[in-house]
Amino acid sequence: MGERFYKLSHATLGPLIRGAWSIEASGREHIPGEGAAILASNHLSFLDHFVKPAVIDRPVSFISKVEHFEAPLKAWLFEQWGVIPIERGKGDDEALDRAVQVLEDGKLFCIYPEGTRSLDGRLHKGHTGVARLALGVGVPVVPVGVEGTYEAMPKGQKLPRFPDVEVAFGEPLTFEDRHGQQDDYDTCREVTDEIMEAIQALSGQEYVHEYQRNPDYVPAEHRDDEEATA
Repeated sequence: MGERFYKLSHATLGPLIRGAWSIEASGREHIPGEGAAILASNHLSFLDHFVKPAVIDRPVSFISKVEHFEAPLKAWLFEQWGVIPIERGKGDDEALDRAVQVLEDGKLFCIYPEGTRSLDGRLHKGHTGVARLALGVGVPVVPVGVEGTYEAMPKGQKLPRFPDVEVAFGEPLTFEDRHGQQDDYDTCREVTDEIMEAIQALSGQEYVHEYQRNPDYVPAEHRDDEEATA
């Protein structure tokens, strides 16, 4: 990660982002001032990649779908910001290995356990990758609940709206009693469900105990006019 570039971006873009959506952040004291931690968040919008770093003083790395790296300028920016490309649906081990490296280097890593943006605004069942990371590396998980970004820019909408946005950070979850059990599916499922419960308590979303549907599907009400009539 280009940390100097990241800090410059945070100093210049952060105030603009916070002002545009009147972002209210709570619980920031739960983010460790140093050392590794996983930020596990709900995922409502592409804007989620920007509103959390705007209220976090430390650099934070994300995973994002590889398609976001196709444009050279965008790819360069994402690389500088520490975004890790992943080929969604193919279990990209290289991306997860890079996430492990971020954590082993004592940094912050943000993951969306749902695996993709919510298409209906509800919180969906989490995939177990977050648990495998937490149990494998032995780091705390800070649950994060975001509200308002779905209304600002749901999937399929090209231009954002500007409602107020809230970002809530919860108390860190630790799983020392299950450290090293990252290869046990039942344990990972249990830990993931605990994390999702904590996220739901912060976001206030309705929880759906099923995985998010095909990420390429866009609800009709959020498509461009010409897409909706195609």
